[in-house]
Amino acid sequence: MHNIRNYSFDTQCVHAGVKTDETGAVTTPIYQTSTFRFKNAEHGAKLFKGEEKGFIYTRLGNPTIEAMENAIAILEGGAKALGCSSGMSAVHTLVAGTLQAGDHIISSESVYGATQTLLANVMPRFGITTTFVDTSSIEAIKNAIQPNTKMLYIETPANPTIVISDLGAIGKIAKEHNFIYVLDNTFMSPVLQKPFDFGVDYSIHSMTKYLNGHADVVAGVIIVKDEANYPAIKKMLNHFGGTIDPFNAFLVHRGLKTLKLRVMKAQENAQIIAEYLEKNPKVEKVMYPGLKSHPQYEIAQKQQKGPGSMISFELKGGFEAGINLMNNIEIFQLAVSLGGVESLIQHPASMTHAGMTKEAKLSAKITDGLVRVSVGIEDIDDLLSSLDNVFKKI
Repeated sequence: MHNIRNYSFDTQCVHAGVKTDETGAVTTPIYQTSTFRFKNAEHGAKLFKGEEKGFIYTRLGNPTIEAMENAIAILEGGAKALGCSSGMSAVHTLVAGTLQAGDHIISSESVYGATQTLLANVMPRFGITTTFVDTSSIEAIKNAIQPNTKMLYIETPANPTIVISDLGAIGKIAKEHNFIYVLDNTFMSPVLQKPFDFGVDYSIHSMTKYLNGHADVVAGVIIVKDEANYPAIKKMLNHFGGTIDPFNAFLVHRGLKTLKLRVMKAQENAQIIAEYLEKNPKVEKVMYPGLKSHPQYEIAQKQQKGPGSMISFELKGGFEAGINLMNNIEIFQLAVSLGGVESLIQHPASMTHAGMTKEAKLSAKITDGLVRVSVGIEDIDDLLSSLDNVFKKI
């Protein structure tokens, strides 16, 4: 096939990164090996010196992993990608690979719970500090800038509040101050949001979510806009050892083939469910970018190709009503994570964001009654019937 980047996104999902071996396999084989044999001593020496391309040891590189990385780099519109053993491996590797002791980060206050814990509680031990602000407010970002600020870490839509930050406006701040601009694009996937169109330097995903999409992989990825920045991050990942394994890389690459189909179907379901919830008298508030009631609806229209399939809503009955709903609902499975083919429901305050302090949760608007839903691809009538039944019990 000619340069795959010249084809449509739908075609890229199916064909990007695929490499066949001498057998002519249509899909990339799983090279389930820890190490690779050299042709001779001279060949091995050249590989270690970087004078010749090839594979040495799977932590350093593997054909199956490389195929998956190339596919994601193409879909996201970046130069290169690095497969990681988890989303948190991606976050840690990127922060450690670009910053040093004495540096300061400005981060979205509503981010994945483990990211917040890493930045707030772990990285300060190594001299890297973070200020968490509502990054939907450009003024708040500007007010948080310190002389030692080096990175803007943005998650939009935010987890779990679905707050949206203006990527273009933040990109102007990053460029003006020469900040490293990082976006966690997990909630949108490259189907619905293109980070590098807004000046982002590094995009990260938990590939556990939409990219793989079948709730059977834990993995992460870092996508680099400028190939010149790739070697340093690659070196850090190799030393940290948080690399993905060949089998999980194979599963992610397989999942990519149906990425757009899955994302669009789940989004279609989510729009209907969000409208249903907004009309429900037992629901206090719904946060979904496809509703005009969303505070950043216009920004979402500008920078996203769709509202996605993540919904957060607040029940009028608060914590007790939320627990009652989760314990009685059908089809929607009570589980953390998101982005799979199945619909999931969870309680952020006691689950995904339990590691945050009470003050941090309140600041990030993660209330006790907040419920987060990852809408799947099931039949919409079945999903609505399930919600109808459970609301009768609240």
